[in-house]
This record gives sequence, C-alpha cells and structure tokens, in this order.
Amino acid sequence: MPTLSRYLLVLLLALPSSHLLAQDTSNATATVTTPAQTPAQTLAQLRSQLDSIKATVDASKGDVPLTDVRASALAIQQQAEQVGSNLMPQSASLQARLDVLGPPPAKGTPAESTELSTQRRQLDKAKNDLDGQIKQANSLSTEATQLAAHVAELRVDQFQAQLASRTATPFSRAFWADPIKAFPDDATRAARLGSDASAVVRQAWQPPNRTPFVLCLIIAVLLLSVGRWLIERLLVDVTTNRMPAGRLRRSALAIAITLAYTLAIGLTAHFAYLALNWNDLLNDDQDELARKLVQLVTFAAFMTGLGRAMLSNKRPSWRLSSLSDDAAHRLRAFPWLLGGAALLPGVIEHVNSAIGASLALTVTTRGLLAVMIGLLVGSALLRLGQSRRATLAIGDVPGQRPLWIGLVLAAAYVGVGITLLGVATGYIAFAFFIARQMLWVGVILTTLYLLMHLIDDIFDTVFAPKGRTGKRMQSSFGLPASALEQTGTLLSGITRAVLLILAVAIVLAPFGAGPQELVGRVGTLLSGGSLGSLKIVPGNIFDAALVSALGLIVLRVLKRWLSDQLLPKTSLDLGMQNSMITLLGYVGGVLVFVLALASLNVDLQSIAWMASALSVGIGFGLQAIVQNFISGLILLAERPVKVGDWVSIGGVEGDIRRINVRATEIQMSDRSTMIVPNSQFITQNVRNVTLANAQGRVQIKLPMPLDTDASKARELILEVLRAHPGTLGAPAPSVQLDNLDGGSMLFSCTAYVNSPRDVSSVKSDLLFETLERLRDAKLPMTSPQSMVVRNLPPIAENNDDKD
Repeated sequence: MPTLSRYLLVLLLALPSSHLLAQDTSNATATVTTPAQTPAQTLAQLRSQLDSIKATVDASKGDVPLTDVRASALAIQQQAEQVGSNLMPQSASLQARLDVLGPPPAKGTPAESTELSTQRRQLDKAKNDLDGQIKQANSLSTEATQLAAHVAELRVDQFQAQLASRTATPFSRAFWADPIKAFPDDATRAARLGSDASAVVRQAWQPPNRTPFVLCLIIAVLLLSVGRWLIERLLVDVTTNRMPAGRLRRSALAIAITLAYTLAIGLTAHFAYLALNWNDLLNDDQDELARKLVQLVTFAAFMTGLGRAMLSNKRPSWRLSSLSDDAAHRLRAFPWLLGGAALLPGVIEHVNSAIGASLALTVTTRGLLAVMIGLLVGSALLRLGQSRRATLAIGDVPGQRPLWIGLVLAAAYVGVGITLLGVATGYIAFAFFIARQMLWVGVILTTLYLLMHLIDDIFDTVFAPKGRTGKRMQSSFGLPASALEQTGTLLSGITRAVLLILAVAIVLAPFGAGPQELVGRVGTLLSGGSLGSLKIVPGNIFDAALVSALGLIVLRVLKRWLSDQLLPKTSLDLGMQNSMITLLGYVGGVLVFVLALASLNVDLQSIAWMASALSVGIGFGLQAIVQNFISGLILLAERPVKVGDWVSIGGVEGDIRRINVRATEIQMSDRSTMIVPNSQFITQNVRNVTLANAQGRVQIKLPMPLDTDASKARELILEVLRAHPGTLGAPAPSVQLDNLDGGSMLFSCTAYVNSPRDVSSVKSDLLFETLERLRDAKLPMTSPQSMVVRNLPPIAENNDDKD
C-alpha cells in the first residue's frame, strides 16, 4: 500500500505537466498567430471586430448565442482599456520632454534654433497622435461596455420569452408526435457523434498514442477505485489527528470528505479526457464537448461529496447538521442520486447542442428531466417527513428547526409542485428551469452552510483565549481575553456576511445571467460608488481597514516594548514613563488615522469639509469634551500631576491611576475609583501631596504627668524614633516639650520618612514601640480626666422638728 500511495502521488504531481504537454501545440499556435502590432493597427482591428459584433446583434433574431457575443464585446473592452493604459505613460513622457523644451518664443523675441524648433514640432505631432489613439481607445472601451450591457438586456428578454413559451401538454398526442417524427434524423446525428467518438478511440489506440492512452486510463481507474479511498483517508487523518481538538475538526472533516470525492472523480474525468486528447486527437467541437463533460462530472462529484459530508452516516457524532440518525439513514442514497440528477441534464443538453438535435427532442428530454428531478426532490422531502413522524411516534421530540431551514423546505415543496404542474400544463422550459434551480440553490445553500460553520470554527479556534494561538496573541500584543473573543466574533461575522452576499449573487446569476454577468456585477460592486466628491471603493476600504489594524498592532507592540523594556531601564520616574507612553499612543493614533485616510484616497478638500463640520459641532456641543481633551494634553506635558501622585481636589483625595483623553481616574482609600474631568485639574486648586518627591512627616503627641523625668522621657523617645528603619536621619527626628497644662506636659515627637504614603504605617510602629518602652521604663502617661456624676439619696426629715 505505501508503494501504491507513492505511485499515485507521483502521478498526481505529474498532472500539471501532462496538461501542459497536451496543450503545448495549441499554445505554440496561439503564440505564432498573434504577432506584435502597433497600437494603431490594434485599435483598427478592435474597431472592425466591434462593428462586426454590432452588425451581428442587429441582424440576429434570437438564433445567435448571445453569451458568446457579450463575451466578445467584453474582451474588446478589456483590450481597448489595455491599449489606452499602455499609451498613457508614453504621452506623459512626451509631455515631460515638451515641458523641458518650454513654450515657443513669443513674437518680438529672438527666434530659437532650427533644431529646437524641429524637435518641438516632432514631439507635438507624436503627442497629438498618441492623444488621438488614447481617445480612440477610450471611445472603443465605452462603446464595447454599452454593447455588452445591451446584449445582457437582450439575453434577459430571450430568457423571459423562453420561460413564457408553452408547448402541448405531455398528456396529448401532439406532444409526442413531433419527437417521434424527428427521431430518425436525431438518431442519425447521434450515431454520427458516436461514430466520431469511436474513431477517436481507435485513433488513440494506434501505436503513437497507445502508451499515453493506456497509462491515462489506468490512472483514471486507480483514482476511481483506490485513489478516492486513499485521498479521503489521508484528509480524514489530517483533520482528526493533526488539528486541535474542538468544533474545527468536525467542519474540517466535512470539507475534507467533500474535497476528497471531488478531487478523485474530477481527476478521473480529466485523465479520461487526456487519454483521448493526448496528442490533440479531438477537433475543436469535440474538445469543447469533452471539456464541458469533465466540468459536469466534477460538479456532480462535488455535489455528491457535499451530500455525503453533510449526512456523515459513518460518523454520526461528527455530523454538522441537526439531522437525526434515522433521517440521515433514510437519505443515504440521495447524494449519489442528486449528483446523477445534476450530471444527466447537463450531459443531455450538451449532446443535443453538439448534434444539433431537433427542438421537439430538446423539449421532450427537458420535460422528462424536469419530472425526474421533481420526483427525486419530492422523494427526499417525503423521507424527511417520514423520519420526523417516526420520531414523534416513539415519543421523542425532534429538534427545533431554524426559521431559514423551514423556509427552504417550504420553497422546495413549492418548487416540486411548480415543476410537475409546469410539465403537465405544457410550460416545459419554465418547469425545467425551476427543476435545475432547485438543484443549484440546494448546492449553494449547503456549501454556504458548510463554509459558515468552517469560518466560525476557525475564528473561534484561533481567537480562543485558552487556545495556543490565543495565548500567543495575548502575550505578544497584551490583549485581554474579552478583546480577543470580540475580535474573533467580529471577523467571523464580517466573513460570514461576505459569504452570504456572494451566495445570493451566485444564486441569482442563473436568472437570465451567466458567468460573465456575475463577474461584471462583482466588478461593479468592487468599483464602488461615490458620496459627493469622495469615492467609496470596497478595495480602498479594505486597504484602510488593513492599514488601521496593522498600525494599531505596531503601535501597541511599540508601547508595550517601551513600558516593559526600554523605559524601566532609564532614570525616568513611573509617572513620566506613563505620560510618554500615553502621548505616544495619541500621536500614533493620529498617524494611523491619517494613513487610513490616505488609503481611502481622501483629499484635503474632504478633510477640510470634515474639519469645518467638526468645528461647528465644537462650537455648539463639544466644548466640554475638547476642553477636557486639551486639559489632558496639558497635564501630560506640564505634569502638575502624574500617574501615581497622591492628590486632593474638590473633596476627592486619592492616588492617580490613569490620565485618559477626557478624564483622570483617582483611586480613593476605600479602593473605589473617582472619575474627575481633566479640566478641573487646570481650573481648580489641587493639593499634590507627593509632588517633587515630597517627604512624609510623622508627628506624635504624648501627654505625660508633671512629675515625669522629662529628659529621660525625651531620650527614650528619640531612641525609638532613630531606631526605626523607616525614619530618615536627615532631617533628624526631634522631641520637643510642647505645652504644660492641666497637671500634665505634652511632648511633640517628629520624624521624617521617604514618602507621605509611609506616614501611617511608620506612625503606628512608633506608637507601639514607644508605649512598650515607656511601660518598661516605669514612665506613665497621663490618663484622660473623667467626671463622675453621682445621684445622692434624699436626706430624711426629722420627726421631732415637725413636732
């Protein structure tokens, strides 16, 4: 098995080279048949082609394939734009040379030399010729664009006319009479196509082509049998064993199953095509038919693989959808059936077009195909209903369906009814269109469902705070967990919205539009619109968003580097470091904003208009905000207060924790935070306790009795003040006799500490130590005087006195 795996890998790697070898002759021919032409010759040729297309469109009566006509007009438009773009630099170069020569001399001034005059005339003539060619190229581009739009309108009209056409009902004899009558001619044409295919096979079997024919067929058989299993097994192993645990594995497994089946069957069809056309054995018509069949087989394989991935019968626990196991089991055969239903109409349509089948045969086959697709989709809907009823019968409650799934199922029921009713009433074209639309919309919605799950799982995994990538981003950029989760959710939502818009555009494309129209619509969307003089281009918006994101990331990394590595190694205090980092954030934010505006191609006039509107707003309602903002800048520049200072303002006292754009955060003693507008620090009196590295003063009042040995008490207290590690030697501690009153003397003890923040803790330590030393030295302190009020009993009256 490993040898077989390596063999298949070598063959798959050889696929691009084989394709190049098969197309080598055609590429060489294309190179030879496109010699270099002058711009004038190219423009004349494009004009002739455009006039020919106009004549074809004017003379057509609905029998000309307008898709090819529109593609030709768009090709002329692109070539004309390319010619004009190539001539613009040449015109600019000639203008620069003319500017160097300067204007011709005015009348009455000395004449210039003959050589200079001749050179100016030659340059003027060359520039005029180039300008004329540029105008001609622009005119051709405009006419081709208008012609393409006109052809698109004609295609829509033809499409609507085809849908409204009606034939005899299949229940009448007239419906079957025409195809029976035309059957001999159609059979002859089909037999001729079969004989041509047989001739190609016989020619491919001849000795010069036999070896590549046999090798390609062997590779196709191996891919169809063993290769499909190996590719799927390899992708499943990568998703289940090499990816991080989580929901991403489940959606990645569904993608792997879809891609494995699509690659295996698509490569099988491609190698079968190479077996027949290795040495360009097919003519142009046969080659076009074969290529279209390969594309149809690849699309059918994608549809089948997508259905298998969504049902996931082999791994029910990994199933993305909310289907029950019973419903998935009932639908297990439908991925192949629906894939065949998508392949068969395309094959029949292309074969009918290749043999020039009669209109009767085309209408008949479309009616039969519409009925087949309608019955197949209806059968799938009935099986879903049976599964739901069976779940209810056993007493289980089926899972609640989202609203959009209910709407899709209702639309499918309506589509089946319209298809069968349209065939029955003779509206074959309309019924066939609805039938194919059901398959097309089903594939788009299922793919959208799968991709949305994948996008959501990818962003959840990458931006998960506890994941490997999330932890790295948190450590590298300093992002909090909440910001990381919000970023992932925002990016996921934007991507899902873009996918939804593209899906809607693709679903609406078949309504009278082809791939060219879809590309044109997307190009128009990307070209953007305008708001006054400001052009709104999605590409520029994306560039601006990218510049903003990268600029903010770089700014955040720079601020983190300054705060963590550079500034701590300098002699700047913490407040100055924070001020520098904050100012850098403001300046960097303004610079990123300017760069984003430059990416949007916003000119100075637009910026002046925005500034004028902003000034009006400031004059009315933004005065306070701007005042606080300017005050914040003054605080950061002059630094009367800084981060870490202990301030008191308007009855609020605490430590400054942060100076923001509008207000300053002050943490109070109870750990609460007070938000103070910056303007108050400029307009009001502010007490800054810690300004200029102020020292703290510890002051203690000790009352003692008058009979206390004052000198001994003073020496003991000084020892305590000097011995504490928090007190400073200079200024030296002091003990003074402050007062004698009420039978006691009052000692005033003073010591200094490094910071006012240390006063309370040092004072507490000194009090404890002083009390203990005084108690050991038998030096009592004065007790507070108290007044005792006693109620005396009344004095008893003398009875003798009464007498």
